[in-house]
Amino acid sequence: MEAVPPSSFSDFPEDVQFCILSFLRPSELAAFAATSKRFVTLCRGDQRLWFSMCDRRWGSQTQIKKWGSGKISYKRLYRFLDEYENLIGFWRRCGDATTSSPPLVFFEWGPFYLTGSRIVPSKNQGYGVIKKPLLWMSVTSNGEPLSYLDFDGKFPLTQGDMVDSEELWFLENELIQVSVSFTDKCHLVVEENPMLWGFSSSENVKGEVCDNIFGSPPDRLVHEIYQYFANRTSPGGNGASRRQRRREKEKQGRMKKWEQEHFVKIVNFSPKPSQPLQGLWKGICEDSSLEFYLVTYDDMGGIACRKVGESSRRLTYHAPVFWTSSTTFIESPFSPEEDHIYNSRLHLCPVVEADQSYDPSRSSDDEAVSRMLYINSSYDLVIPDLAVNSINSQQVEGRIWQYENGTFGFGFLRDGFIIDLKHVAKNGRLLDTKDTSNC
Repeated sequence: MEAVPPSSFSDFPEDVQFCILSFLRPSELAAFAATSKRFVTLCRGDQRLWFSMCDRRWGSQTQIKKWGSGKISYKRLYRFLDEYENLIGFWRRCGDATTSSPPLVFFEWGPFYLTGSRIVPSKNQGYGVIKKPLLWMSVTSNGEPLSYLDFDGKFPLTQGDMVDSEELWFLENELIQVSVSFTDKCHLVVEENPMLWGFSSSENVKGEVCDNIFGSPPDRLVHEIYQYFANRTSPGGNGASRRQRRREKEKQGRMKKWEQEHFVKIVNFSPKPSQPLQGLWKGICEDSSLEFYLVTYDDMGGIACRKVGESSRRLTYHAPVFWTSSTTFIESPFSPEEDHIYNSRLHLCPVVEADQSYDPSRSSDDEAVSRMLYINSSYDLVIPDLAVNSINSQQVEGRIWQYENGTFGFGFLRDGFIIDLKHVAKNGRLLDTKDTSNC
């Protein structure tokens, strides 16, 4: 029987070649292109290949053909999406902050943009969280980055926004153009675009046009006459006029709304089998408010938990809530003494509406305790002045109780309650979001 000669890559139909090459990264594609002159042309110049690469990586999360109004090179778009992908997930503010800066930001894909939203606990709505717009990031049809900040969180974007114009929608809603830059993959800097800052005068904070914008009054009159006739004779002139007026107001000495802010990425905001307590959690505190907690594992095998959010008591807020140097769990069943420690405590729960009933001792099967971990209160060990009594084992010692459903609660021997922690997000999606109009 005559042997069939093996097929080479060139023998495959072009569509099959594109499909195979779409699995490669740019560095791998460059190495492949170096093997043949034909492949150089195929890899560098064909839009279909780079569209296939973009669509394979991000097509299930965003609409590739709508980025840059569908006019941007897919090779260039790949570079943008590759960088933007690192933003997906949670970021927390670092350093001293202004009142305008949110402590927690959540990035996710939109149809043809990336959105960053403020995430704050809702008030008196249980475990609900408020999600408000903060940042919008995309690219223009010319392949330039475009980033705007929604200072007041009033303009949620929809799929229909920005289809016909890359700039008018933002200017009409008075959003702020910003620059978003990385110092490394886990450090983000957001600041107002310095190119928009021209004059600075207390007389112009209301946004009136300065007399010296166009020179002397006669020069300004000539400009206005020219602008009038341009709008009358040019298709779409009204939109151009509005954009020009907005730019003029932006360049005046208005009060700067947004100071430079730094954010660091919460790399591990979800638990893993080897680190089941890791991640971003939320829980009802003793004063019935909802708080965010970040639990991290260190390189030495220990665990620390800190709050993420606002507080007037800055020192106590940045100190760990609890910590432990040992991650060894004690499996159920527990000793009678440990059963008593758990069963004698009240589970802190949300404020219940009048027409609802809630039994804090009630527990479903998946909320049954499966194992336990010893912890310490860092408030008393790191900041001894906060302790009411002298430091002793009863004062600082506590427990973590992990439930069958993977969540957990914690409490200290000095207290009579347990703070149960629940997921803030799951499978990349934010949980329990509330309508901002009702909050």
